[in-house]
Amino acid sequence: MGDEVVEAVRNRAATGSLPGPATLAAVTEAEQNIGFPLPPLLRRLYLEVANGGFGPAEGILGVSGGASQGDWNDLAEIYQEGPDPSGQIPAGLVPVYDWGCTIWSLVDFRDPAGPMWCTHEGDCWPQGINLAEWLVETMAGTLTVDDLLSTQPTTH
Repeated sequence: MGDEVVEAVRNRAATGSLPGPATLAAVTEAEQNIGFPLPPLLRRLYLEVANGGFGPAEGILGVSGGASQGDWNDLAEIYQEGPDPSGQIPAGLVPVYDWGCTIWSLVDFRDPAGPMWCTHEGDCWPQGINLAEWLVETMAGTLTVDDLLSTQPTTH
């Protein structure tokens, strides 16, 4: 599925709506600051196609010099400062997309497949899909914030 995702993002980049590819130095710096390697698909997208901006709506964060989102300039910055001051997000889960209303999609950098997680109001839970699936579904508009929240575990 990785090649199909790369091609879909490449087609979107051809419209001129995405930033150019990241530099190897920016990707390496992000990996060093985060303390985990980027999942191979994400690394490939950043280096070969676009430095963020792809995915749902305005797209995911890039590494240094790429797409920003709100007050966040890049993945390493948000990972270090974090959208969750409660510390409930495990190490290696990197926020990549802000849905609004304190709802974030995160990529698990501890696993090369890049499993996706969601965080909202102090809860953090796995989505049961990987980065490739998440990108395909969000770019097609078939995965929405309501879908993410429907998988949120109930807390008592």
